[in-house]
Amino acid sequence: MAKKRALICGVSGQDGAYLAKFLLDKGYEVFGTSRDAQVTSFANLHSLKIHKHVHTISMAINDFRSVLHTLGKVLPDEVYNLSGLSSVGLSFEQPVETMESIGLGTLNILEAIRILAKDIRFYSAGSSECFGNTGNNPANEETPFHPCSPYAVAKAAAFWQVANYRTAYNLYLCTGILFNHESPLRPERFVTRKIVNMAHKISLGIEKKLFLGNIDVIRDWGWAPEYVEAMWKMLQQESPDDYVIGTGYSYSLKDFVGTAFSEFDLNWEKFVEIDPSLFRPTDLMENSANPRKAAEQLGWMAEYRMPDVVKKMIAAELHGSEKEK
Repeated sequence: MAKKRALICGVSGQDGAYLAKFLLDKGYEVFGTSRDAQVTSFANLHSLKIHKHVHTISMAINDFRSVLHTLGKVLPDEVYNLSGLSSVGLSFEQPVETMESIGLGTLNILEAIRILAKDIRFYSAGSSECFGNTGNNPANEETPFHPCSPYAVAKAAAFWQVANYRTAYNLYLCTGILFNHESPLRPERFVTRKIVNMAHKISLGIEKKLFLGNIDVIRDWGWAPEYVEAMWKMLQQESPDDYVIGTGYSYSLKDFVGTAFSEFDLNWEKFVEIDPSLFRPTDLMENSANPRKAAEQLGWMAEYRMPDVVKKMIAAELHGSEKEK
């Protein structure tokens, strides 16, 4: 029997790399796209030691002809769209790029699937940012969207495009509405990786202060390698649907900071300073997940919560520093 083929748009990112490894372990033939595969380093694929096993392809997701050509060439059984600008903070500075890479990019893939008329199953990366502030009411699949950033607006647009194409053209299309999920593969511009990295450097005396924005925000943080399994499970169901993916437990960023610094036996309050310039124009104060549907229908539940995630990221940080010696 021929191997299943998966195309991962955005394979060079955190989720793309972990998903590629997961699918390779499942016996898939994996193809991954980047805007220019000839110059992209694919550092995350190298970190996971799978770079030799992933077929990398150049594809511009905001160029329909490029998307159609790529899907027509690969003819995948499954397509995972994890591409597009991924930073909420950066989306305020680059709102047009955000909408093009997420909203238009998703539409281009949907149109390509419709035109090819092949039995392709499609996963679209949604975001908990679409919900806005959930307060004390954990968000499920029926919770209305109230996006508070250009990133969230673009993700909401992509969600409704997927829902519309699924109904109108009877295609197998799913959106995973994922809450925050972290790993050592996060770039250092992400606050979670920044906290872990700086706590380590402060413990070594290399740095003296960590500057942060609003540390009172509350999020549901999970472990990224677990979340890619949920993506795959969505495409293995009899019928396509959308799912909220999270741990079901939320913590403040202050809790995250405290957990990280305590791992190095440091009192975070001595080293952290609030920098008003790091506040976003609008920000979610609290979001929380109700992943019951995923548990009941996919058989998926998160094993790791925020304190576990911090410890695993610190273990990887220490391991990396040991290798550099």
